[in-house]
Amino acid sequence: AEVRLSRRRWAVVLLFSSYSLCNAFQWIQYSSINNIFMHFYGVSAFAIDWLSMSYMLTYIPLLFPVAWLLDKRGLRLIALVGSALNALGAWVKLGSLKPHLFPITILGQVICSLAQVFILGMPSRIASVWFGSHEVSTACSIAVFGNQLGIAVGFLVPPVLVPNVEDVEELAYHISIMFFMTAGVATALFILVVIVFKEKPLHPPSRAQALIQSRPTEEYSYVRSILRLLRNANFLLLMVTYGLNTGCFYALSTLLNRMVIHHYPGEEVNAGRIGLTIILSGMVGALISGIWLDRTKTYKQTTLIVYIMSLVGMIVYTFTLSLGHLWVVFVTAGILGFSMTGYLPLGFEFAAELTYPESEGTSSGLLNVSAQIFGIAFTIGQGQIMDRFGTKAGNIFLCSFLFLGTVMTAFIKADLRRQRANLDNEQT
Repeated sequence: AEVRLSRRRWAVVLLFSSYSLCNAFQWIQYSSINNIFMHFYGVSAFAIDWLSMSYMLTYIPLLFPVAWLLDKRGLRLIALVGSALNALGAWVKLGSLKPHLFPITILGQVICSLAQVFILGMPSRIASVWFGSHEVSTACSIAVFGNQLGIAVGFLVPPVLVPNVEDVEELAYHISIMFFMTAGVATALFILVVIVFKEKPLHPPSRAQALIQSRPTEEYSYVRSILRLLRNANFLLLMVTYGLNTGCFYALSTLLNRMVIHHYPGEEVNAGRIGLTIILSGMVGALISGIWLDRTKTYKQTTLIVYIMSLVGMIVYTFTLSLGHLWVVFVTAGILGFSMTGYLPLGFEFAAELTYPESEGTSSGLLNVSAQIFGIAFTIGQGQIMDRFGTKAGNIFLCSFLFLGTVMTAFIKADLRRQRANLDNEQT
């Protein structure tokens, strides 16, 4: 097949990033003002944490059906369902603007968590199907960008839109503004997906993708593909290390408001800005990682270096959080975010290399299942440790698992199968 790049590819990846952004915003919008929603609904901190953890819990049982659907029905259907559920969940939340309607907000959040299952595993698949071999890692970074930017907006906007006031009626008014804005944006993005998002370009963008598209459909078995992945020792190591790193990030994001408010009472807005700093610096890290991988193809070395930086950043953040200087927290959080968030697209792309020609949706999905499992365990574990022994003990708990992940990453072999396929075809 003729290899040619499509001009539509940038529109597709930016649109995906946009509705992924909206979904990620809805994930963190409760946790970023945890104390305000506790007051409004009259529930515990643990109940608000579960609004965040519902995203992680829903993903685990639904990954395999959605990954199967992605392989059988393609990208467009997955994009339509994901963006539609995202909009539906946002509208349902508008029915929860009374203190006794907490179950309705849970329902809306669960619907949004279903949408996330149709979103999280897509970046590497979109990058492979639409982009050439020299830009595939950069494209994956841009696709992951949207999700990270959504978390950043979720840290920044809710503290500004919803001030910490005592009057419940006034609080409901401010919350309604945030919910209406979210629902409007989610609906507009769904309409754009219907119009713009296509299954695949007319011509394959790379030789590796041309090989996959030329393979007869009956040769592919979804179950056999999963079994092959689970027999791939390097991928299994990556799956565990990715889960450890990303699970720490999920726990840190969910509990950030509680940590900052504990040491700096009344600083809800700055707690949101610290979360924003983590994500924005991480987006810079992700983009630099993607460009670096496209230039050098040093997947193993880059992944290990970024993992070590995540561990060092977490240690520094742990021992500077309680010093009493907010500017120090901003600096250390930025250093931590640069490496920890920058690791996310690295994991997707390294997995795609280690598992070629298996579906990127399946390998990304397994990485995300690992992340959700560790995310739930770390969020509950760190939350309980913080309640009993303080924030420093909770953060040391995360540091120990990042150290374990760093050691395990060193044992992954750089078996770059996708790069070999591209080189073999060019030589042929």
